[in-house]
Amino acid sequence: MARPIWSGTLSFGLLNIPVSLMSGERKTDISFRMLDSRNNQPIRYERVNAETGEEVAWKDIVKAFEYDKGSYVVLEPDDIKSAAPESHDAIEVEAFVDVAAIGPQYFEKPYVLVPAKKAEKGYVLLREALAKTGRIGIARVVIRTRESLCAVMPQDNALLLMMMRYPQELVDIDEYRIPEGKSSEYRITDKELEFSEQLIQTMSGEWEPEQYRDEFRQRLQDVITRRMKDKGVVKHGDEEPPVHEHAATNVVDFMELLQQSIARKQRTPAKKAGKAADDDGKDAKPKKAAKKTAKKAASKKPAAKKTAAKKKASGRKAA
Repeated sequence: MARPIWSGTLSFGLLNIPVSLMSGERKTDISFRMLDSRNNQPIRYERVNAETGEEVAWKDIVKAFEYDKGSYVVLEPDDIKSAAPESHDAIEVEAFVDVAAIGPQYFEKPYVLVPAKKAEKGYVLLREALAKTGRIGIARVVIRTRESLCAVMPQDNALLLMMMRYPQELVDIDEYRIPEGKSSEYRITDKELEFSEQLIQTMSGEWEPEQYRDEFRQRLQDVITRRMKDKGVVKHGDEEPPVHEHAATNVVDFMELLQQSIARKQRTPAKKAGKAADDDGKDAKPKKAAKKTAKKAASKKPAAKKTAAKKKASGRKAA
């Protein structure tokens, strides 16, 4: 069973839907390892100091930004953490936009949003509302320490989360030499255009993705299979990950939350909206209490380890 990449909540307005983020793609590339031809042993890549040639341990490695050729500024772990966003457990939809308004160049990588147990109602509610309005939700998600722009969109019975590119990551098309103007300016005749349209009509059909295969990969796999024919293959079974339990959400009064969310968006003063958000955050105290409990539990662990170490040492002396 596949492991979730991220678990948290999908929220829009006051509705929070517990979900897990699962990969929406499958890597099919065939990867190779470098071997020493003399004894077929793997080649290791070592972390080596460029000046001394000595191997560097992980504990001695720091991150740095090269602001000029050969000039670096070293960053401490806290420097990177300070720039990271605070929210790590929520996909917060900021706006709903027309799906046709976003160009294909903005979409990067697909994931599947899977509802937690007893969170199906909110999941289906959002899926059906998006499908009927023809809109998709634009949100942000933090995976590890990186914040990414993303889109929540319906696909058959599922909600997909599509990782998106920021506009700054895209090259402006105007930087390239692209032919502009009418077709007549390029001496394209009406007859040529007519035959091109007929050819497109002749070759038109339904989109059937299962008909397309990575033929190079298949041929390469056949070559590998022939090489392996006389040798045994060791397979390791995958361990099933523990199922993460979320709080039940199907019993929530969705109508009340939706009405409150709409009322919030209709309010004009920004301060009032911020105050209402603070008033509604009833679960803030329990979260702080949970953090304190976790800190107490963590502080007890070193003491337990020291006691065990003392017992072990006294046992050795007695022996």
